[in-house]
Amino acid sequence: MGISRFLAFAIYAHCLSFTWSFSFQNPASTAGGLVCVEENVERDVYSMMEWAFNACGVQKADGFQLTSNDGQDYEVYTEQDMPEGSPILFVPNEVIFASYKAVEEFGQILVEAENNGPLSPSQRPLFRVFVKILVEYEKGQSSPWYPWLNSTPRLYNTGAAMTNACFECLPPYAAQLALADRQNFINFQQTINLVAGSNLISQETLSNVKVLKWAYSAAVTRSTEWNGERLIAPMADMFNHGTETEAEISYDETGNCYVYASKNVPAGSPLRISLGDPTDPSKLFATYGFLDESSPTVFCKAVHLENEMEELGYKKSDLLFSKETGEISMKVYDVQLYAILQENDPDLAEEFFQAVMSSDEATKSQFHQQYWQYTKEALEEHVDGLLFDLEELSAKAMSYDTNTHPRVPVILQHNEFVKETFWKVKQNLLRSVL
Repeated sequence: MGISRFLAFAIYAHCLSFTWSFSFQNPASTAGGLVCVEENVERDVYSMMEWAFNACGVQKADGFQLTSNDGQDYEVYTEQDMPEGSPILFVPNEVIFASYKAVEEFGQILVEAENNGPLSPSQRPLFRVFVKILVEYEKGQSSPWYPWLNSTPRLYNTGAAMTNACFECLPPYAAQLALADRQNFINFQQTINLVAGSNLISQETLSNVKVLKWAYSAAVTRSTEWNGERLIAPMADMFNHGTETEAEISYDETGNCYVYASKNVPAGSPLRISLGDPTDPSKLFATYGFLDESSPTVFCKAVHLENEMEELGYKKSDLLFSKETGEISMKVYDVQLYAILQENDPDLAEEFFQAVMSSDEATKSQFHQQYWQYTKEALEEHVDGLLFDLEELSAKAMSYDTNTHPRVPVILQHNEFVKETFWKVKQNLLRSVL
C-alpha cells in the first residue's frame, strides 16, 4: 500500500513538471510588498498550505493535519492510523530550496563571496540557502515562494537571535553553544556583504540586520541536511522534533522530498522527525530555539574538562546525566578521574589513559575504587557550583521585562530543566558508593 502511494506521488510530480511554470504562480504576484520580519507579526501558515497543496503539487496522506494553539507554533499530527512505511507527504523538487541549486542560479558571485569570506566549508551549503531566501525576499509578492516566506516564524529563540542580556542568563555550556550560533550568523553577514555592488542583493537588504537574522534563522531551523547539501522542502519544514520519532524525511535521485511513517502511528499521534541528538537538549535549544523536555539525558556540562574528553576519545553524548534518576554515565567518572590524576600524578594518569584506550576494565575499576572519594568530591563540587550558578542566572533573567526580552521564558525553562536534572544527580552522589 505504501509503495503504491509513493508511486502515485512520483507520477504526479512527473506530470506536474509539464505545467510548473503556470501552476506555480502566486495569485498576488502583482501586489508587491515585502515580508514583514518584525517579531510580533503572526505567521500566515494557512495561505502557505493552500499554495502548497493547490498550486505547487505538494501531496499529503489522508489524516495529515497541521494545528496550532497560538498561531506561532505548529504541530503535524495524524487523524488516521498510519502503518510503518506509509507515505505522509510529498514535495516536488521544483518547489524545494536547495544549496546546489543556489550555486547553479547565482554562479560566480556566490562562489567568490564564499571563497573570500570567513565561512568554513561545512557552512557553505547553509549559506547558499540563506542567500536564496534573501533573493526571494527582495522580490516581495512577485516571488513564487512568497506564501512560504510569509509562513515562517518571525520570533526565534536561537543563539543568533539572542541579545547579550540573554547570554548572561545562560549556564556556560548553553551560552557557549548560543554564542557559536551567533558567530555563525556574523560569518554569514560578513560573507553576504561581499556581494555588495552586484545585482544579487540590494544594499538596503544587506544593511538590514533584522532581515539578515530572519533569513539566517529560517535557513537554520527550516532546512535539513541530505548528502552534504542543505534543503528546505516547504510543508515538510513544519514537522517538529521528537526524541521518539514517527516520521522520516528522504529525497530521491531527482530531488523530490518524501516523508514517510517510521513506525506504526495510531490516530491522534504527533508526527515528528529528529533534528539532532536527543541526549543534548542544550544543543537543540541553541540551534533551534526550543527545549526538548522529553530528552532522557543531558550532557554533564563539564566544559572545563573538554581537553580530557578529547584525549580519552569521548564525545559529549558519552558524558550524560539521566534526567529521571540522576544516574551518571561511567565515562563521566572516567573523565573526572583522569583530570585529577593528570593534575596530581602524570604517571598514574598515563597508566589510566592506557587502560581506557585498551578497554582494560579491570584496571579501570581498580583506579576508580582507589580514588573514588576524590572523584566523588570533584563531581559534587561541579554539580553544586552549577546549581548555585543556575539560581543566580535565573534570578537575573526574571528581573528582565519580557516585553523587551521575549526570550526570557524559554531561557528560564532551559535553566529549570538543567537544575532539576542536576538536583537529582546531587542526590544520587550523596547516596552513591562505588
